[in-house]
This record gives sequence, structure tokens and C-alpha cells, in this order.
Amino acid sequence: MNEQPSTFRVALKWGLILGLVLVAYTLALYLTNTVGDTLPSLLAYPIIVVVLVLAMRDFRALNNGFMSYGEGLTVGVVTAAVSSVLSSIFSYFYTNFIDTGATERAIEKIREKYEEMGMSDDQIETSMEMVQKMQNPVWTLVVGVFFYVLMGLIFSLIIAAIMKKEKTDVFE
Repeated sequence: MNEQPSTFRVALKWGLILGLVLVAYTLALYLTNTVGDTLPSLLAYPIIVVVLVLAMRDFRALNNGFMSYGEGLTVGVVTAAVSSVLSSIFSYFYTNFIDTGATERAIEKIREKYEEMGMSDDQIETSMEMVQKMQNPVWTLVVGVFFYVLMGLIFSLIIAAIMKKEKTDVFE
């Protein structure tokens, strides 16, 4: 009888891979000053989906072609959690120690978007006060981890449902 592969070992491996890919992607966004731009930010989602599919496929291959929905969900969520911690820590260090002006540039982009949306000066100022309050480094780190884990959960719910292949106890 073959030993059951560890969902956590597979998820850790793919979480590290996804985390490094997201760090490289985030660095590219910072260097091109496109952090906060809609299209470049949305491109992270297909990257996450592809890596989650690869992680679940890897687990299924190690498990003789089988994967329950729960195993797939575990692999996906843990992969997302590991990668979110890595990428959020990178963003924290980048914006607080490497390029301290990155946050101000991102805030200015938000202000420009509000102006393009036709918000009044009062609305913009009220919104910008809220944005400023949310720029606490620890808060940003926690929200980044939470957001990526939530996205990983949503994607994993769907991907695991598609990729599951249950074992049957039929004797032939």
C-alpha cells in the first residue's frame, strides 16, 4: 500500500513557488510604477489560478491519480496562505525600507482615480483620509495576507471541485 502524500508538503512547495512568482511580479509592478493600475493588478489572478491548478495536479499525481474535494481545497488554501505571507512580507519591506516613496505614489494614483470618477473635492478628501489611515505597515501586511488567502479560498473552491477524483471502493 502506498503512503498517503502530505497535502501540507505539496502546498508548502507550491506556496513557496507562487510566493516567489508573486514577489517577482510585484517587484515588476513597483519598478514600472503600475502598482494599483487595474489591468496589471488583475494579471496576478491568472497566475494564482495556474499555480493552484499545478499544485492540485501535483498532489493528485502523488496520490495515484486521486484527490478528494477536501484535499484539493486544503492544498489550494495552504498554497495561497504560504504565498500570501511571502508576497506581503516582501511588499512590506519594499515599501518601508527599499522604496519609501512607493506608498505615496500609490496614494497619488488613488487620488487621480477619484478625480477621474468625478468625485467632489470633499468626497476625495474624506476618502483620502481613510486611505491614509489604512497605510499603517502592519495593517497593510495583515490585509494583504487576508486578501490573498480569501482569493485563494475562492479559487480553490472552484478548482478543487473541477479537479477532484474520488477513490471508489469497488472490488472487481
